[in-house]
Amino acid sequence: MAEVKIAAEPRTEFGKGAARRVRRANQVPAVIYGHGADPKHVSIPGHELLLALRTPNVLISLEIGGKSELVIPKAVTRDPLKGFLEHVDLLSVKRGEKVTVEIPVATEGELAPGGNLLEHVLAALPVEAEATHIPEGVTVSVEGLEAGASILAKDIELPKGTTLAVDEDAVVIQVVAAQVEAEETGEEGAEGEEAAVAVEGESEEAAEA
Repeated sequence: MAEVKIAAEPRTEFGKGAARRVRRANQVPAVIYGHGADPKHVSIPGHELLLALRTPNVLISLEIGGKSELVIPKAVTRDPLKGFLEHVDLLSVKRGEKVTVEIPVATEGELAPGGNLLEHVLAALPVEAEATHIPEGVTVSVEGLEAGASILAKDIELPKGTTLAVDEDAVVIQVVAAQVEAEETGEEGAEGEEAAVAVEGESEEAAEA
């Protein structure tokens, strides 16, 4: 994984008002945690940070006051309506250090015919990896899988140096039967019942006449 270098500035003002002023300057307020040290408050250029965060678990080399510090994102807060970055929590890491992160799981291939659906039980896979070699994600094949099939954590091939940080028998992906046909059958049955009631009503009216 390549490092992304970004210049950051220390923050000495806190609170909502100070955070708004930082964002108006096209910066993002951030806090760096880790290694038992006191949290460090910094501001980071918004555009550069946004580009960096497009890579999951990106390794960022922050340049702060002439010193470099390696960090990875731990929590990102966005505006619920406009989507811009409001705040970021960062974890300080060292080369050779193991960290636990979640990586995305992508799929490839086509399921067996029959309109079955793919369900991601785990949105991301928890793994342990060296801080400077965190995989961006993994890809698993679902080619030909039928309803009832599942892919467990232990079935996923991980990059060298990466290990599972979750029960190996945890279900990551499963194939479920589509419910469309059953729903359509139910609707047709309901329409048939309505038609039968209408006919019975008409028959009773004819008998009374």
